Amino acid sequence: QVELVESGGGLVQAGGSLRLSCVASGGFSTFAMAWFRQAPGKERDLVSAISQGGLSTYHADSVKGRFTISRDNAKNTVYLQMNSLKPEDTAVYYCAARRSTHVSLPFTADYWGQGTQVTVSS
Repeated sequence: QVELVESGGGLVQAGGSLRLSCVASGGFSTFAMAWFRQAPGKERDLVSAISQGGLSTYHADSVKGRFTISRDNAKNTVYLQMNSLKPEDTAVYYCAARRSTHVSLPFTADYWGQGTQVTVSS
């Protein structure tokens, strides 16, 4: 069983930055990883994804140029650096893992974290 634990969420003013972290147990280096987000009353959407080796990434158009996904396989951790945050980035952010080395869409997750709240005030 793989467990994903997110951290780093919080309250930030518009224009600010946050870095989310997700620590995984078991098999991390063989998984493609991703971050999703879900705002109140909306569907859960893919934000960013990264391949097993970290060489291939994907970012949704809404966050391109502001968010960066990265991973450290030695630490079993995937990160989401979020800069120039906007109120519309407010959501619960979820870490996800898939038993695949590649980033391919749609990203169908095999494992999910519990989520971390990000709130951006205007």
